[in-house]
Amino acid sequence: MRVDRLRVRDFRSHASADVRLGAGLTVVHGRNGAGKTNLLEALYFGCTGRSCRTGNERELLRFDAQALRVEVSTTDAREDTHELYVAFQPGEEKRLRVDGAPVERLLDAPGRPLVSVFLPERLELVKGPPALRRSHLDALVTGLWPTRTQTRKQYAAALAQRNALLGRLRTGGGSRSSMAAWDAELARHGIALREDRAAAVAKIAARFVTIARELGLDGEPELRYRPRTKAADADAFALELAERLDSDLDRGFTQHGPHRDDLGLLRDGRELKVYGSQGEQRLGLLALLLAEREALADERGAAPLLLLDDVMSELDADRRALLVARVTATGQALITTTDLAHVPGGDAHDVTRLEVAGGVVAELVEGVG
Repeated sequence: MRVDRLRVRDFRSHASADVRLGAGLTVVHGRNGAGKTNLLEALYFGCTGRSCRTGNERELLRFDAQALRVEVSTTDAREDTHELYVAFQPGEEKRLRVDGAPVERLLDAPGRPLVSVFLPERLELVKGPPALRRSHLDALVTGLWPTRTQTRKQYAAALAQRNALLGRLRTGGGSRSSMAAWDAELARHGIALREDRAAAVAKIAARFVTIARELGLDGEPELRYRPRTKAADADAFALELAERLDSDLDRGFTQHGPHRDDLGLLRDGRELKVYGSQGEQRLGLLALLLAEREALADERGAAPLLLLDDVMSELDADRRALLVARVTATGQALITTTDLAHVPGGDAHDVTRLEVAGGVVAELVEGVG
């Protein structure tokens, strides 16, 4: 899947923009505050129907604007073209369309490219709570194997039912004997979810190590899946749940299972979220996203569109070159920079260069200098 064009109206600092993307690398250049990150966010919003920076979509509206819209043109592997459309106006339902037809969500829509984004704000994925990493890992599972999406939903539904029964038992309702059925249901879906997550981590773990070292993460980098149950199978997990019933009743919720899993990013056996500097956390996050992108390319036959914001300034020249070589080897990538010299090969004839100033985007047709 290739993204060919982005059209924006009243999105953050951009009153209007019409941008054509290159098939490989697109370099977005401009001063700090010029609107480079906003452009990447608009592209993400147009491909997914949601922001990669905020849950409050009112923040996406340009000052004094009444509504916004983002349109993305794509071309699939069969060279069929598609049009994605997202419009938002406060007080109204967000409007999503694919090829002119309304859809409830873009994530399942044909013609929608996979997208991976690195932003400084995403460091929360490394140093934030486990729930963020579980959600990210489940998104990777869905990206790798779309038919396995239901596993997480089935586990979540069974967990909600078990917790509801715990609540009734705590207030004198329900029957303890009915818990066995929900233990079995939760265990069945829980083991399947654990296996999916473990398989996804296995797909990216070695890549993560290689890329983290390339980028300069000293020591021994490691990606480690931490499941909260080591049960060999669903029967053993159901037995664990039964043995913990009294403790769960005391707390009022299910304490054990994949909903408490975590994904560790480590160096020399120590968690980056605790012991890593911010620079090391950035390298860990970047290595994770690049490893996932390569795994998705292998599994799905197409790499996600990669959006990299402000990654070059903290890398030396050799590592910038390694990064550019890796991200351009497969699929499309957009890289923002305040200095074109920070992007090796950024002046090549097959690289698209965009200049952003004051919310206005223009294509640079001349090379660097």
